[in-house]
Amino acid sequence: MVNAWGRAMLGAAVTALLMTGVPAVTATAAPVAENGATTAVRWGDCDEATLRQIPADQHDRYSCAWFRVPVDHDNAELGSIDLALLRRAADSPESKIGSLFLNPGGPGGAGRTMPVVADRFLDQPVLDRFDIIGFDPRGVGQSHRVQCFATVEDAREVLGSQSTVPLSRAEISGTLAAYQDYAGFCRRNAGALLEHLSTKNVVRDLDLLRAAVGDERLNYVGFSYGTLIGATYANMFPLKVRAMVLDGNVDPALRTKDGLRYDRERAQGFERVLDAFLTECERAGDRCAFGADQPKRKFAALRERLRRGPITLPDGNRVTINSFTSGVAGSLYSARTLPDLANVLQVLYDIAHAPSNPDVSPTARDLQPLFDPPQNARLDALPDTPYTTDDSYFGVNCADKVFRHRQDGVPEIAAEWERESPNFGRTQAFADAAGCPAWPAREGDAYRGPWNASTEHPVLVIGNYHDPATQYEFSRRMADQLGFARLLSVDAFGHCILGQSTAVDKATADYLVDLVTPPPGRVYQPDERPFGAPPAG
Repeated sequence: MVNAWGRAMLGAAVTALLMTGVPAVTATAAPVAENGATTAVRWGDCDEATLRQIPADQHDRYSCAWFRVPVDHDNAELGSIDLALLRRAADSPESKIGSLFLNPGGPGGAGRTMPVVADRFLDQPVLDRFDIIGFDPRGVGQSHRVQCFATVEDAREVLGSQSTVPLSRAEISGTLAAYQDYAGFCRRNAGALLEHLSTKNVVRDLDLLRAAVGDERLNYVGFSYGTLIGATYANMFPLKVRAMVLDGNVDPALRTKDGLRYDRERAQGFERVLDAFLTECERAGDRCAFGADQPKRKFAALRERLRRGPITLPDGNRVTINSFTSGVAGSLYSARTLPDLANVLQVLYDIAHAPSNPDVSPTARDLQPLFDPPQNARLDALPDTPYTTDDSYFGVNCADKVFRHRQDGVPEIAAEWERESPNFGRTQAFADAAGCPAWPAREGDAYRGPWNASTEHPVLVIGNYHDPATQYEFSRRMADQLGFARLLSVDAFGHCILGQSTAVDKATADYLVDLVTPPPGRVYQPDERPFGAPPAG
């Protein structure tokens, strides 16, 4: 679990792609070696919970498995864990190329059930020619999830003390103390796997999986943090890569060598996309509910009003600076949510400026993207409710990212970032930069480069111009750092693009199936633009 910012961001990045369910098959024996001499995956029937998510006439094309990997690839004495897998069989098995592995990002995104929705972001030629395989990475979901708390009540007590945008001295100290408490629970409860969650370990697992499904070389599509998995694999095992698509890219060198600078640039990315959204809204005029009377001015006024205190809705519920910031940031993840965001902003602006107007009477339901859950939500759970969430987000990030500051320096860092990124600087500073200095595990074997190994075929790197979470500059850097890559640029809003641009989807299919890369320099367009504007160009 992470603070409100982290929860909103992680959820927005992966929820649209994922479904739930647990496979029920017998685990395989431990793999023999990393070099490909490994036990084959034993595919079997999926359980009823998984099958309920799949149309009945498609059940026969899906199978599930568990696959055993070592906790520590260099020390077998620490034992093993089982990874959860789901496979969608190729529609044209007679012409199958191989398997295509998927990862949704996060870190902490459970990718096992991604094949169920693969037809939403992969074209039919890809579904025809590949078995589509989803897996929960180590520590995530069904793959021996890392858990720091024993009960929901403990988690809520600790994480409920964190503030997304801590402003007062009490909020700042309470948030930092909550991260310390969180670290203490993880130290006591998470177990040995906590020290083996780096992306390097995930990549070594993935290489075993590649060999275990019978593929000599890897085919892979990764989103967001999943692009770091891909880049790491391409540099640890460059000769084992056939085709790799990375959508919504991190800057691998910066992320793994200077976490503070990386997160500062992430805040700047959100800031730029918010500015672009407000500019687009103003251009749209009547097509954008927030477009009249200088939306940038109105937005700044709303933020400053909420910094002074919550805005109370007619039904008695309140919108806070925390819910406002998380809701806006989460909405920027998808171009399709921007019109709804504009509607909510205008309604909230009207309330703030005409609180007694009887014609303005929205409820919390009307403003759900910006509304915090009721404070007494924890009372809905019975005492000692089992905690079923995983805590892999910080487990992975604090292993991969390097932070050299002390936690007590975060308030000064937040103030500096807020001056340059007034909407998201403080929030970003009180996420990983506040949690990782207190984190109890330190993995010295994380992969931190080099990043320039050459694969036989270019890695396809896809970046949106207005991606808030992984700004376009990160994709450009990814393409520059990799030894052999082709950058595909998209003039689009939102985090990642596959499934939202017919042209990009076709280019991706051509690459995965026939290894044909798109021409350099072309700028692709999404199928839809915010506020009904026609596609550019």
